[in-house]
Amino acid sequence: MAGHEGLLGILRDLRRHLDQELFPLAVGDVAADRRALRELSGQLDDYLLPRLAAIDAPLLAVVGGSTGAGKSTLVNSLVGETVTEPGVLRPTTLAPTLVAGPADTPWFASPTVLPALPRVTGDGRGEPGTLRIATVESLPAGLALLDAPDIDSVVAANRELAAQLLAAADLWLFVTTAARYADEVPWGFLRQARERSTALAVILQRVPAEAHDPVTADLVRLLGENGLAGTPLFTVPELALPSERARLPAETVQPIATWLAELTVDARSRAAVVRRTLTGALGSLTTRVPRLADAVDRQRAGIEELRAMADKAYDTGMAAFDDGMRDGLLLRGEVLARWQDFVGTGDLMRALESRVGWLRDRLASLVRGRPAPGRELRTALESGVESLIRSAADASAERAVESWLATPAGRDLLERAGVVVTGRLGRASAELPGRAGTAVRAWQGHVLDLVRSEGADRRSLARAASFGVNSLGVLLMLAVFSSTGGITGIEIGIAGGTGVLSQKLLEAVFGDQAVRTLTQSARDDLRRRVGDLLGEERSRFTSLLDGLGPGGETAARLREAAKAVRERGEL
Repeated sequence: MAGHEGLLGILRDLRRHLDQELFPLAVGDVAADRRALRELSGQLDDYLLPRLAAIDAPLLAVVGGSTGAGKSTLVNSLVGETVTEPGVLRPTTLAPTLVAGPADTPWFASPTVLPALPRVTGDGRGEPGTLRIATVESLPAGLALLDAPDIDSVVAANRELAAQLLAAADLWLFVTTAARYADEVPWGFLRQARERSTALAVILQRVPAEAHDPVTADLVRLLGENGLAGTPLFTVPELALPSERARLPAETVQPIATWLAELTVDARSRAAVVRRTLTGALGSLTTRVPRLADAVDRQRAGIEELRAMADKAYDTGMAAFDDGMRDGLLLRGEVLARWQDFVGTGDLMRALESRVGWLRDRLASLVRGRPAPGRELRTALESGVESLIRSAADASAERAVESWLATPAGRDLLERAGVVVTGRLGRASAELPGRAGTAVRAWQGHVLDLVRSEGADRRSLARAASFGVNSLGVLLMLAVFSSTGGITGIEIGIAGGTGVLSQKLLEAVFGDQAVRTLTQSARDDLRRRVGDLLGEERSRFTSLLDGLGPGGETAARLREAAKAVRERGEL
């Protein structure tokens, strides 16, 4: 069959793209997406790759059907030996049994076909999760029969294995009974066989003589209504067998055995079966793979949505810190008390409310020559800034957790990460206080450097020196946390007056423009440091997303593979 070598390479590339965790989170109908991924990967491994690699390999006919349909009895009857164990207890098929002739046993005993199922030989049913290989002389060369679990088993693992085996078949022998042929579950599998153009034959068993014609006619009608008109149909009459292990009389299954033998002996018929099923399976990829790519896109969008939620939570935290720098609240309480001590009198602040202009020069002269470093004021300011940072980080963490919990994907991720909602992730990290203290002290050092640099080249060098670098640095720190809207800012209260006075004292030394530049530089540096701190805090969330899910090019690669299959899928 021309072109299969190129297709084999395309499918191998496709399979590599599927060999990753494509759907880690509860985004959309993730259960259906994961099931589709398992089914597609399984069919590539179990059927498409081995079949394209060995076009002339023996046919695999999977015998499947509903519980109690008589699949095992049919297989034993077709080969004339008891090779698979029927029974009255359901589910009876604990492990599938594959029956092949001596020439074909080595092919099926190798892991080429159904590689995920370990092989066992010998008598017995085999352990769950294995594939039992039985060799019989009566089967014609080029054909193997596989007794599959019930497609409607009460055991989920049996149902999944049945679906996997049917997807690995060159030919599906669907077994049903006169009493159960209209059940809906089997028709779902039959419609899937139609959609994938799987070669198919139907065996209707346990047909009472008086019901043969109406039941057969009704089954033919249902096949036609489900797009399966012309499907080979064989009937087996209802017989009173002496035991569950008894085989059907040879003459009742001879038409089925003859039909199977003809498929095997006639190379053209056999090739037609392979071509039909292989072409159908390849054709299904052109719709199944793009749907999987769409699901991959949804998964990546869901992951990025969670990342955006975390970003928004911490951006909001940064905005709250910015508000805290402007609203004057930091300049109340302990900072205000230390400021009053620093300038020498609380009466001075009260007078400031009505006579700032008149007092400016007096205040400047008062502070000049005072070498006190304002250590207590600086410490109080440091504590206040750290508290503001912790508050922003706590609120951001709480907001991020709440936003994630509001989505299925976020809840899923937090559960996968083993995060207890009432635990630390909903608050700032235990390391933040130490990091915040280090950052604020580094910022204060930067502010002092700004003051030194600005005062070094000024005519007011003497005045700057009389204030002292530490005192001017504290004044600049205070100015960062006050409104720069002018003297009218006093109207917001004493805290606002503290900032304005600090600004006026700085202006007395450096001038208006220089103070604006210094204040903005100090503010920007602090924002950068706080932004870095909040970025580290945010990484507790974003690190849960890093490397999660498919790569950025996965969906595009899947679509390219589907396109390549469509263009080169003619056999």
